[in-house]
Amino acid sequence: MSTSVKVAVVAVGLALAGQAMAKDLTVISFGGANKTAQVKAFYGPFKKATGINVIGGEYNGEMAKVKAMVDTKSVSWDVLEVESPELARGCDEGLFERLDYGKIGNKADFVPGAVQQCGVGIFVWSTVLAYNADKLKAAPTSWKDFWDVKKYPGKRGLRKGAKYTLEVALMADGVAPKDVYKVLATPAGVDRAFKKLDQIKPSIQWWEAGAQPPQFLASGDVVMSSAYNGRIAAVQQEGKKNLKIVWNGGLYDFDSWAIPKGAKNRDDAYKFIAFASRPENQKVYSENIAYGPANAKAVPLIDKKLAAELPTAPQNMKTAVKVDVNFWADYGETLEQRFNAWAAK
Repeated sequence: MSTSVKVAVVAVGLALAGQAMAKDLTVISFGGANKTAQVKAFYGPFKKATGINVIGGEYNGEMAKVKAMVDTKSVSWDVLEVESPELARGCDEGLFERLDYGKIGNKADFVPGAVQQCGVGIFVWSTVLAYNADKLKAAPTSWKDFWDVKKYPGKRGLRKGAKYTLEVALMADGVAPKDVYKVLATPAGVDRAFKKLDQIKPSIQWWEAGAQPPQFLASGDVVMSSAYNGRIAAVQQEGKKNLKIVWNGGLYDFDSWAIPKGAKNRDDAYKFIAFASRPENQKVYSENIAYGPANAKAVPLIDKKLAAELPTAPQNMKTAVKVDVNFWADYGETLEQRFNAWAAK
């Protein structure tokens, strides 16, 4: 047998062994329209390109599950979609692997803020004020209007948590977007936010999953709600319900990919993250849900009309608030405890 034939036989053998050993990769996201877009842009094409099957799970951002898995060395998740405050806190607590960007891509290609020690941005999203235009006589224009139950009677939807809810309460109370975290970092500012929430507490319908606000709005359970912009855009594209977005006072941030510390399929996890970070795949993602791409090289690939409806559009960023990750890493636990006690009353 010639050397070249031997090499070919060995290569075929290795390829077959690789296929036999190919494992499923478990990727956990926040579900809903976001997951549907990820399946189209990332999961399906990744399997086609690599032969690695992606099992898509869902969670609601709870770090207790991740901590329990890491602490007991029984990590069953390989890649995890994480919001920025949890990413920062989890990184400090050793819940996530420190990323090797040599296996992911060029840091300079990403939108500023997307590259972190333990995570890389998937997309830029916004928490916005959304409303059902068929249920309101006049269009609201701000969080101040959200609090006006006389002019806009009916239930309001708010996320059941301190994060994103305390910020909008302060803006409703007249705090300028640029000063929100400066005020919230003081005991008086926190008291002010809760006092403002007290005003509409009887009118609040809490939501916990991103899919709920569009459902509440479409059914008429609420007339307005805080919501993730992409979830509202998904309903708008269906054209069945007259849901609208108010960009004024929106809170924007990244969701990122992270690898739980001790993940068993770490090499494949890196392959998946690198694949999902490519501009052409990010373009497909933004075409399927209205979140801005984290890879800046994807922006020119997106249709201009669609790009204008993304959180990354300049006109939408004008009065937007960048979620302060360090603030939530420092104060998140205390504020969530206070919020839970307040909500339970």
